[in-house]
Amino acid sequence: MVGSDSRESCNADMRRYWIPPEMIEADEVTLTGDVLHHIRDVCRMHKGSKFEVIVGGQQKALLVEITGETKHESFARVIESRVIEPIPYPHIHLALSIPRFPVFEAVVEKAVELGVYAIHPFFSEFSFIRKQEDTWAKKVPRFEKIVQSATQQSGRGDLMPISNPVDLKQLLETFNRTEGTKGLFAYEGDARLNAKEGVARVANPGLKEAWIFVGSEGGFSTTEVESFKEAGLASVTLGQQVLRVETACVALISVLKYDLDLMR
Repeated sequence: MVGSDSRESCNADMRRYWIPPEMIEADEVTLTGDVLHHIRDVCRMHKGSKFEVIVGGQQKALLVEITGETKHESFARVIESRVIEPIPYPHIHLALSIPRFPVFEAVVEKAVELGVYAIHPFFSEFSFIRKQEDTWAKKVPRFEKIVQSATQQSGRGDLMPISNPVDLKQLLETFNRTEGTKGLFAYEGDARLNAKEGVARVANPGLKEAWIFVGSEGGFSTTEVESFKEAGLASVTLGQQVLRVETACVALISVLKYDLDLMR
């Protein structure tokens, strides 16, 4: 659910919120719980206020006006509806060796805004955590909250999924089983391709999924690099400067979107 989060904007120019579909019946929206708290108490939307709500799982947005309020509910009528276009093909999948959690949160937010289809965290030799443990599970609600906040801020129609973390070997097996999939990984060791050349290698008319593998703060080991090559992934460099994890993700996603004509 939406809560009061420093990442969320209550700017009057935005006025867009994510709500679950069960809050809608016919042409009326009933706001309750954390959603109500955010809209009423945090963003000060009361009777007569108009704003847009994104309906979870339905790829649509509704322009609504609050018509009534009680202590625990606000009621809004639907003024008009619009369809939100789904994420276009090829879908971008970001596979990320788990970095420090503040870094991961920053990547999650930007990935939602940039239209990444899904994030796949994985354990590697240099990942921040090296195995499944309670630490990750405790962070999941926070990650989901960031996804929801970025979704309503950007006007995206779906909530970007974050997979449960797995070992790199298992993730590469999943990658290899997916038809119409190509990928690349960011690596400075012996990368022979720049990002544009790497994208050209994966782009083809039948491409359905484009995967990007990015390391955590320690990068990838030589053994992991060999595993990527065996899986058919192209290694690419992002230039002479050493980039932070979050910067590398944004740069690579942006190049991929531009060269695959996904910025339309």
